[in-house]
Amino acid sequence: ADMEGGTFTISNLGGIGGTAFTPIVYAPQAAILGVSRAEMEPTWQDDSFVPRLRMPLSLTYDHRIVDGAEGARFLRWICAAIEKPINLVMKG
Repeated sequence: ADMEGGTFTISNLGGIGGTAFTPIVYAPQAAILGVSRAEMEPTWQDDSFVPRLRMPLSLTYDHRIVDGAEGARFLRWICAAIEKPINLVMKG
C-alpha cells in the first residue's frame, strides 16, 4: 500500500552538458536516477593512468520505502549493466 502509485524516474542532464547533480524525489516517486555527461578521464590502473570513459550517476530514493543498502545494490546493478550490457541477456 505504501508504494501504490509510486514511480521510478530517470533524469538526464548529460545531453545539455550536466556533469553532476542531485535529483530530488517528489511524491509519488519512489526513486529517481540522475544521469550526467560521460567524459574520458584518467583512471589509475595497475601502475599507470589510462583513459577511461566515466559517466556519473546519482540515485535518490525515499527511505520510507527503499532501504539504503538495496538502493546501493540497485545502483551497482545499473553500473554493471551499462559496463557489460550482454550480461542482461546471458544466463550465468
